[in-house]
Amino acid sequence: MSDRDNHNSEDITNSGEYRVLARKYRPADFDTLIGQDAMVKTLSNAIDTGRLAHAFILTGVRGVGKTTTARIIAKGLNCITAGGPTVSPCGTCENCTSISESRHVDVLEMDAASRTGVDDIREIIESVRYAPVSARFKIYIIDEVHMLSKNAFNALLKTLEEPPAHVKFIFATTEIRKLPVTVLSRCQRFDLKRVEADVLVKHLSGITKSENCEAEDPALKLIARAAEGSVRDSLSLLDQAIAHGAGKVDENQVRDMLGLADRAQVLDLFEALMKGDIAGALATLRAQYDRGADPAVILNDLLEVAHWLTRLKVTPDTGTDALVSEAERTQGGEMAKALAMPVLTRAWQMLLKGLGEVRVAPSPISAAEMVLIRLAYSANLPNPADLVKQIKDGNAKASADSSASLSRTPVSGHATTSLSTNQGQAARQENATRGVQTSQVLAFNQNEGAATPKHPLPITFEKMIDLFTAEKRGQIATALKDRVRVVDYTPGKMTLNIDSGLPNTFLMDVKVCLKEWTGQDWLISLARSGGGETVQEKEKVAIKQRRSEAMDVPIVKALYDLYPDVKLIVVRDDHPTGTGIGDGALPTDPSDGVSDMDDSDDIKDFDF
Repeated sequence: MSDRDNHNSEDITNSGEYRVLARKYRPADFDTLIGQDAMVKTLSNAIDTGRLAHAFILTGVRGVGKTTTARIIAKGLNCITAGGPTVSPCGTCENCTSISESRHVDVLEMDAASRTGVDDIREIIESVRYAPVSARFKIYIIDEVHMLSKNAFNALLKTLEEPPAHVKFIFATTEIRKLPVTVLSRCQRFDLKRVEADVLVKHLSGITKSENCEAEDPALKLIARAAEGSVRDSLSLLDQAIAHGAGKVDENQVRDMLGLADRAQVLDLFEALMKGDIAGALATLRAQYDRGADPAVILNDLLEVAHWLTRLKVTPDTGTDALVSEAERTQGGEMAKALAMPVLTRAWQMLLKGLGEVRVAPSPISAAEMVLIRLAYSANLPNPADLVKQIKDGNAKASADSSASLSRTPVSGHATTSLSTNQGQAARQENATRGVQTSQVLAFNQNEGAATPKHPLPITFEKMIDLFTAEKRGQIATALKDRVRVVDYTPGKMTLNIDSGLPNTFLMDVKVCLKEWTGQDWLISLARSGGGETVQEKEKVAIKQRRSEAMDVPIVKALYDLYPDVKLIVVRDDHPTGTGIGDGALPTDPSDGVSDMDDSDDIKDFDF
């Protein structure tokens, strides 16, 4: 912090007005701006060499210095002390002071969140023609520029591309993707990154000393971790922590203030879960909950531990993080070596799913306990790769036992030979039985305990529709018939082109039903085009064709000659083969007056 900042701080204190730390320690120049070295270097070189763009756009998460950087640029371009643009504005001249206080007549700050329309941009367009009153450049700072309307952006394009020489635009946004590419192409873009944790801790430590406060290093690390790289968030939390501790910032107070669980206890909790110690895990969870920790925060901390241990297992250098204490580093290293990668990934998936359950559960602590119980029980289960290996080893052992039994059988005399043969057959039968049992176990694991299939695999798509009709799932059968086009179909696998109006769960319902009825997982793919006609459309075409064929039959023609007013209502096959389209019959279509037809040309019965 510079002497100027100290002076300003004293003035504020003497006047009796308190300013929050985020405003009090706002950087006044590039030297005090932390964590953005690449941007500072580029802007400094641009100002020194006179290669200044006419429009800048600053993007990044909240609290990393976008608006602050815009003001520093404005001060650097308009500082009176220097003979021209400078990277080190004095901060004491009239221009620097008025810009810092947001009251300079030539530096206009606009909040696009509240002024989004074309009329607001029209004011800017009309004012750029006039030269600055007292500054070197007229500068327009538009914060949250992504909030401007589409018409406002379009109105600004021409001026933004070719502004007068005395005009500079500086845009700031947290949503860079929402900006039109036509605007981005006209600006020099700077991406402000999150401030690294060790830099943030050092910055917070210097501020606490300036405020004559005592702060423990672990407490500052907790604040830096909670701020997630945002300087403003970290200063707001530090301000709150100083007030909470009456001038003293310690780890326990910060943990209670943030509602966090003890990091060491979280590691112990995760270790207990991986050992299957349910009682110990629940006791630790309840103790942290009684201290005020949120169950969702505890599960989120467990997720961070699972992620950290996985990274530690893959890249051991992760353990050198400045926010990790020596005790955590030692304990985490041992756990990472002991836990297999499938166990860690399974824990991550279960915790991630459990976190969603806790957030929507009526009793978060109960939901969290159920999540931990599931995780503890699953910790002792073998992973799928080990399970398959055990099954294969069981097959090999059974085969070896059978061979050893045959090799030990004496072969002397016909009776003994007969006994040996019988024993060999029995051993082979036993081995075959074991193989069948093992295959059944493997199939059970693959199909999640599916029983004997209720129906065989339908050989055609039409047969599959009949299956849904037979199982009284008429709504799905009708949708498959009327609104689905088949691109490709083989038993157990199909590619479909479905109408956009069907529910999002339609394909999942079809897949679940088919697996339940056939005992096999179906692979269903989506295509955006193709497939030709739906089953219903094919039926209508076939019905019309059969009606036309029926009208050409001589007896039908004769009846029409004798009775001109007669109407052909139904055409029936001589030997109908089924009850649905999959069996060769066509349903009645009252609009066409023809029904129940198959592929046979032998037409016998007509109803008039």
